Amino acid sequence: MTTDTPEIRFARAKAASHSVARLTSAQKADALDAIADALVANAPRILEANAEDLERGRADGIGDALLDRLALTDDRIAALAQATRDVGALADPVGQVVRGQRLPNGMLLEQVRVPFGVVGAIYEARPNVTVDIAALALRSGNAVVLRGGSAAQSSNAALVAIMCEALGSAGVDRDAVQTVDDFGRDGANALMTARGLVDVLVPRGSAGLIETVVTTSTVPVIETGAGNVHVVLDGSAPDEWALDITVNSKTHRPSVCNSAETVLVVRSAAERLVPAVVGALQAAGVTVHGDETVRGLADDVVPATDEDWETEYLSLDIAMRVVDTLDDAIAHIGRYSTQHTETIVTADVVNAERFLAEVDSAAVFVNASTRFTDGGEFGFGAEVGISTQKLHARGPMGLPELTSTKWLGRGSGQVRA
Repeated sequence: MTTDTPEIRFARAKAASHSVARLTSAQKADALDAIADALVANAPRILEANAEDLERGRADGIGDALLDRLALTDDRIAALAQATRDVGALADPVGQVVRGQRLPNGMLLEQVRVPFGVVGAIYEARPNVTVDIAALALRSGNAVVLRGGSAAQSSNAALVAIMCEALGSAGVDRDAVQTVDDFGRDGANALMTARGLVDVLVPRGSAGLIETVVTTSTVPVIETGAGNVHVVLDGSAPDEWALDITVNSKTHRPSVCNSAETVLVVRSAAERLVPAVVGALQAAGVTVHGDETVRGLADDVVPATDEDWETEYLSLDIAMRVVDTLDDAIAHIGRYSTQHTETIVTADVVNAERFLAEVDSAAVFVNASTRFTDGGEFGFGAEVGISTQKLHARGPMGLPELTSTKWLGRGSGQVRA
């Protein structure tokens, strides 16, 4: 009997990718509907597995932020199922013509979208990502290999098994979804060095995880990034918008990468806004780490250190600093940001357009919560991750970002002179 290895699973995924690439758009949508139905039908099985992960996580002291990311409920499973259906309803990118032309000699050239083949993903404590990435990969005609981390191992094992069963019932090769979780770190290392079997790798998680994948992998990597996210309160910021946007950006779901971690207040608005914003954040349970000016304007503020300006808390903590001008706010973001998401609250159109033009992040907003940087909110159904690099993809990655292109040429006997 042949012993199972990560490489054998990669080879199975590679073989399955050829049949998945040939599926029609309707067949892929039907497969995703089958997965969605199976998730709902098997919710008790999923929750039982998730309870094992949560119990182990509490015993290991992984912290509230990771426990929140790890936890599944009936509502979250229903949302996962709906997101899977939404992905199936999206326009199929495969075969879309990016550009084309007819040459003077009559030859027709077209650049069209094609699947990558096998998409790998390495992520931490996020069982919802197991379903999201699999759904996006399948809809874009790819097979997928998943490494979801030890914290969510029981949940991920149940989800992968359920998805594979659903694929089989829909007439799709079950090998199109693979996991290497049961191989532990050896599985992750094998995935990072599976060049030739895995076509692209997407890491999602802590800055340390992403750095390890980027520096170790021989497989091409689409780099996602940590979220040291900023809210700027300009001198003209309306009070209500400043409070609502700051509190929502921080507290709506503090454990995710698009939650705000630093608030920068332009000095001309500091006396007006700092006490109210700090009070609203504290009322929502947030600990504010403030500079000297902030501490002079509001009570119960923890002294901020230089480390606070570069920290992705992923918790009910936020750093706050008063800056002299919008130039200083933009300079602070340029120094400390991870180029994920930034927003400005302002009534000044000129300052709004300056912020949009000069801040170099994957998503830049005016008068809106940072929590909108999300594939679902952008209409992608789900997302593979939020890319903070500048090659191939940037920002939330949906279906088109899981395709490459190739050139098709249709001639009638042409030869090059």
